[in-house]
Amino acid sequence: MTGVHPPSGAEQQLAEPLLYAQFETPLGPLAVVTDPGATGDRPAGPSGPVIASGFMSLSALLTDRASTVAGRTTRPDDLPEIADVISRYFDGEVGALEEVSVLQQGGDFVVESWAVLRDVSAGEVVTYGQLASSAGRPRAARAAGTACATNQVAPFVPCHRVVPASGGVGSYGYGAQVKGDLLLHEGALDQAGEFRAGAYSGSTMGEGADDR
Repeated sequence: MTGVHPPSGAEQQLAEPLLYAQFETPLGPLAVVTDPGATGDRPAGPSGPVIASGFMSLSALLTDRASTVAGRTTRPDDLPEIADVISRYFDGEVGALEEVSVLQQGGDFVVESWAVLRDVSAGEVVTYGQLASSAGRPRAARAAGTACATNQVAPFVPCHRVVPASGGVGSYGYGAQVKGDLLLHEGALDQAGEFRAGAYSGSTMGEGADDR
């Protein structure tokens, strides 16, 4: 998030504890860490914005995102707002992920890419070149791929909705199977694994000259 800086050591010691929970989903465990004292990209409930999440166990997430939680106390919590969104999402309300506030740091292009991704609706996909173009650098498809790879708050910033122009669902930090299952659940893919007509959001995002 531009203009937001990580807290100093003294500020970290005074900050509220980070909250964490692990939710069981049809695709396996989804671990989430939130910061109740932070401000995210949209209004948040008492749990605060999500600062780390992914389809892995809680212990794996806390290890993988050690730099995010470094210097902060943590405690378990039910995270009721997040639990409600996850439940509704997997029950078929696939737009629910958009409600969750998130917070993560990055360079200007990466942060803009994450913001653009939040506007890609469930049931739609974009290519890396389209993402790069919408983030202001039409020839930076590879940099858009890096933005997806460094996204720390999946699936709330939906990098699973970015696919290669050459076809297929492409890679995903939690495995291509999970990515395909998410796209199938959201309606972008059909049961045969093909993108449904109209899934590509090309009418609103320009194709990048260096797409991949």
